[in-house]
Amino acid sequence: MRWACLLIITAALIWVVTTPVGAATMLTISASPQQAHIGDVVTINGTVSGITTIAVYLFVTGPDLDTRGVTLDNLNIPAGRGLFTTAPVRLSDDSWTYTWDTSVILGEMSPGKYTVYVVSSPVDRLRNVEEDVATAEVEFLASDKPVTETPLKPAIPVIAVGVAAALGVCVSRQQEKRR
Repeated sequence: MRWACLLIITAALIWVVTTPVGAATMLTISASPQQAHIGDVVTINGTVSGITTIAVYLFVTGPDLDTRGVTLDNLNIPAGRGLFTTAPVRLSDDSWTYTWDTSVILGEMSPGKYTVYVVSSPVDRLRNVEEDVATAEVEFLASDKPVTETPLKPAIPVIAVGVAAALGVCVSRQQEKRR
């Protein structure tokens, strides 16, 4: 037991000695391309220094979005209170990458300029400290792909109701047989 305590104290002292005093968190971010069409993929990457962390937190602001910022994969969810898009940090070089596929996000994206934020702790735009945030601008143009609707054929809902009714009849008959 004495060796375990000595080992823990030694590890704590080494951590205190090797951690830079007053080292500020430094975040970088870039987006590529900086101009894209809605529905395109944007690669967002950067680095983090001054702290050891396994992930950074991302959120976005833009036209018709919550001013606190929203998650990148669901534009209806305000950032904060544990709801963020995260990107894992490679501990070997303190870099991170997030691939933002705007063709599969939830919510409406309008053409315009968007600001992507990276923060080292899970706080929204209105609560973060200026030194602990970095931003990248991305301009989204209207989608260059034609809108393809896949309307349901009128028979599909009728068939679905029929199948549900048939299953209900089968279940009720099985229950009657068991009694």
